[in-house]
Amino acid sequence: MADAMIGRDLLERCRRGEREAFAELVERTYRQVYTLAVRLVGDRHEAEDVAQEAYLRVHRSLRTFRGDSSFGTWMYRIVANTAMTHLRKRGRFGDLADEPETVLRLADSGSSEGEVDMDHVRVALNALPDAQRVILLMKDAYGFSCREIADQMGVSEGAVKVRLHRARRRLKDSLYGQARGGHRQVRDRLPEYVERGPDG
Repeated sequence: MADAMIGRDLLERCRRGEREAFAELVERTYRQVYTLAVRLVGDRHEAEDVAQEAYLRVHRSLRTFRGDSSFGTWMYRIVANTAMTHLRKRGRFGDLADEPETVLRLADSGSSEGEVDMDHVRVALNALPDAQRVILLMKDAYGFSCREIADQMGVSEGAVKVRLHRARRRLKDSLYGQARGGHRQVRDRLPEYVERGPDG
């Protein structure tokens, strides 16, 4: 995680405006930032733009970072907010009522509980509507609260909870079918999935 790679001394040097220090910060955190951007926007080229814009925001805001939360959490919030701004500008969040209810059927390929690989997770996540994928990853993989997600998306907390429920259900149905069970397995796999990097 970013906190393990960014020491207090490096942060202080960045806050003093040392270019070499900020370049080192980018080098140490780029994989995590880019991976989060890819997971959220679902496109590698767009993720590069999101990562670049996120680092600009980090650079502008570093002097206001007070350490109330960990640096990694603070940086992830900036990346997530940048990604959601990017999606919103492109009209890719859509309307809650208009989200399709079709489910990609991967369970028919023979996967059963405990046997779903990361390729299936990636395909199933990418098949979700953008808003559902963003909320699911931010909540279950990165640990944001529904209130934090709502504030960043500009929607109500209730809307976030509805989309989260739909996303969990659809991902579970895609990976494990409509039989009971599988919800916990899906949630347990998401942190592992985002840690694997954009090629995982």
